[in-house]
Order: sequence, then structure tokens, then C-alpha cells
Amino acid sequence: MLIVCGSKETERQYLQGLRDHLRNPAVSVVVRGKACSPTQLVAYARVQRDLNRDGYDEVWCVFDVDEYPDVAEAALAARRAGIEIAVSNPCFELWLLLHFADQRGHVDSYRKLLPLLLKHVPGYDKTKVDFAKYRDCVPEAGERARGLDPSGVEHERNPSTGVWRLTGRMVDS
Repeated sequence: MLIVCGSKETERQYLQGLRDHLRNPAVSVVVRGKACSPTQLVAYARVQRDLNRDGYDEVWCVFDVDEYPDVAEAALAARRAGIEIAVSNPCFELWLLLHFADQRGHVDSYRKLLPLLLKHVPGYDKTKVDFAKYRDCVPEAGERARGLDPSGVEHERNPSTGVWRLTGRMVDS
């Protein structure tokens, strides 16, 4: 499984922590971070997949809606390329918050979501994500996220995140 994240740290650190926690020898998960727009991320993932055609059973892109104008275009490009996406709207920190609490009301931005996450993870730093703080609540986060939008078009609904599908694939593989 190749997972390409749209940030250099937050998503990558969380997903590497999950991978290491699972310790499933049958699953090889390569997590790469690349700070760029969603369409650039999908193009990068496609190139990486094509360079190693027999190396990956699944390719995923993980990115935020944030203020990117090309999210819908990236979702379409990923679908056409056979790449799965896990989009968080407005940001990945929503997924982290869902480990501890429901969040059903619209959240404009990372800045608006951060105080909600800080109630549960004091001192949260997006450059130093400690998976151990989230490890025991991954199933609950998945249930909460699935309840927000099970349709797979998270980029169109706020709040929502498709990270539950990716983490589910990592656990089930």
C-alpha cells in the first residue's frame, strides 16, 4: 500500500504510527509526505505507482480541503487513475478530534477546529503527532467519521473525513 500525504508531517506521522502499531507482516505500507495542492499530490502518487507497477496493491492520497480550489478536480483525477482518496474537510485535525468526540457542526478552518482538539490533546503540535495519544480510540474515530459522511465524497461536506476508510484498509489487510 502506498499512501501519499498532502502535508510533510501531520498525516504522515499519524499513519506511520498506525502502521507501526499494527505490526502486520503481511502488509507493507509506504507513507510519503509531499506538501502541495491536491491535484499535484494525485499526479505525484500516480507517477510513484507507475514507477513501481507491481509494488502496490493500493495507492491512497490523503489531503485536506482547507482553502484549495482544486479538491474536486483532484478527486476526479484520482478516480480516473484508480487512486483512492481520504479527504478531510476542513482538515486532518478533524480526524484527530473524532478520536475523542463527535463533531457534527460546520467548522470553517483549521484555526476554528484547533481549540476543539486542544481540549482533548493539550499542547497539540501538528509537527509532532504522537500516535500513542490516539491509538486506543481509532475504532471510535472510524465510527464517528463514518457517521458524518459514508458516501465517499467528503470534499463536498463539512465536517467530514474519509480517513476511516484508509485506516480500515490498513487494519483489515
